[in-house]
Amino acid sequence: MAAQLTVRHGVCSLPGLKDENQDFADACVPGPVALTLKGAAFALADGISTSARGREAAQVAVSSFLIDYLATPEAWSVRTSAERVISAVNSWLFARNTGESDPHLEDGERERGLVCTFSALVLKGRSAYVFHAGDSRVTHVSHACARILTEPHRVDLGGGESLLARALGIGRQVEIDHRQVPVSAGDVFILTSDGVHDHLPPAALLAAARNEDCEEAARSLVEAALQAGSRDNLTAQVVRIDTLPDGHLDDVIGEDVTLPPAPLLSAGQHFEGLSILRTLHSGHRSHVYLVREEASGRRLVLKAPSTENAGDPDALRHLMLEEWVARRVRSGHVLQAPPPSSARRHAYALFDHLEGETLEDWAHVRRETDLAAVRAIVKQVASGLLALHRREILHCDLRPANVMIDGEGTVRIIDFGSALVAGLEEIAPRAADAIHAGTMQFTAPEIWLGHMPSRASDLWSLGALTYFLLTGSLPYGPRLSAARTRSAQRKLRYIPASEVNPQVPEWMDAAVARAVALDPAQRYAELSEFTYDLGKPNPSLAAVGPRPLLARKPERVWQAISALLAAALLASLLAPRAPGPVPSITAKTKERAR
Repeated sequence: MAAQLTVRHGVCSLPGLKDENQDFADACVPGPVALTLKGAAFALADGISTSARGREAAQVAVSSFLIDYLATPEAWSVRTSAERVISAVNSWLFARNTGESDPHLEDGERERGLVCTFSALVLKGRSAYVFHAGDSRVTHVSHACARILTEPHRVDLGGGESLLARALGIGRQVEIDHRQVPVSAGDVFILTSDGVHDHLPPAALLAAARNEDCEEAARSLVEAALQAGSRDNLTAQVVRIDTLPDGHLDDVIGEDVTLPPAPLLSAGQHFEGLSILRTLHSGHRSHVYLVREEASGRRLVLKAPSTENAGDPDALRHLMLEEWVARRVRSGHVLQAPPPSSARRHAYALFDHLEGETLEDWAHVRRETDLAAVRAIVKQVASGLLALHRREILHCDLRPANVMIDGEGTVRIIDFGSALVAGLEEIAPRAADAIHAGTMQFTAPEIWLGHMPSRASDLWSLGALTYFLLTGSLPYGPRLSAARTRSAQRKLRYIPASEVNPQVPEWMDAAVARAVALDPAQRYAELSEFTYDLGKPNPSLAAVGPRPLLARKPERVWQAISALLAAALLASLLAPRAPGPVPSITAKTKERAR
């Protein structure tokens, strides 16, 4: 069984010499599945001492973060999940402080002072993620060395006085410091309020980190700070990492990848509660079957590894990942997967059955270009991409063969074998060759330079797909995949779609040209901008001028040059020659003449 993240933690919080404790700290270590996908979360907040509502602010901030963080989509990265939740908590506190939650309240009725510092730690995969605003602190102790991961956001007023420069509830928006560090088994993280760390030397933290009992370690820090003269509230939370996951996709997908692969199937067979209706596709990578679920009668598609890939663990993992992605993106323009109805005895993937054809086939059987139909298709593909991107999933292999269209014109993106999921990359980063495994003709140019995929690269693929639907060819011809350096890519020139297909208006061509710009910074920032410009002329876009004749039709240029040279040669041969000068008579000739 693969190793998992295991931690121990303990907390101690005391009011100290004050009447009320306005600090609050808590933790959430979920069950195995959520622990793998979201990690373990720890948070500490310190309410401002000038407000009677500091404790409430601190408790709301910590509790809301721990609950809402785990409720964010599994595909989201830690940073996206944490920053979205912290921003929402800050907005709630600020609205209560300013009365925006109920604008009819009088000034005296409005809640004031819901302000607190905030520090959070998330352990996921083999990394730690820290989020911070204020003057609380997170310290990382590894190999007997203590390193402070946060900075105090204070404004020094002089005379030993200071004010918080950053905290939750102060403004409509809050700037959150973020830091990611690698971790090892045995590492210790210590979260403290200023009432503790302002009164302790680093040696005290190192001593606490050596204590295997996290509750006792936290208590020793608080008591030491109190004895050192702290007059503030005191809170310490100690987190010790015992084991770390291996960093494989198995950690995410579970035991399905350890099952034997589904055997070769044929029509009429019964397999794990499914009736095999017919084979849809049989290739060197996978076998695809149309099946009927015997319990419900619905038609599904079963995808199993081919005989060649049956013994390849990576092929099995990515097949199961396809189904994992399809279950977590809800969109009418993305292939869906049904929830599992029973435990499986073999490794395979199940998807909803889609009637129709791929865009590759759709384009090949149409002789005339229907601009309205192309715009409708691209808009739907963009909608599916947006649904993926909102879950922080990059498709990475968008092409005509990976988009289905049915008889009603509804379009859906399929095949997530190359998809890049931000939340899963934190658990099991893929090798570069796996990341760059998309189809060459529709892969963005920066990928060939070794750059990581991005939303801009998915947009490029959508632009290339649009160009293909309009022209049946590629925007830079077949040479793009061979241009693996910047100098080689600078020599490439966009082939205007209107040049290949005169039915394409120049303003639409300009939109496609921007979508497939070689430089990602020159492309559209949003998918919606591209689809909007496909339907309406954008005066700000530069028109795509015709290429030089030498680039468009080099054979004609050379034919013309050859014709001119031939004509010049022929003219020189046929031109009449002028009579030469009369030879002079030399002296010797004159003597002979005598």
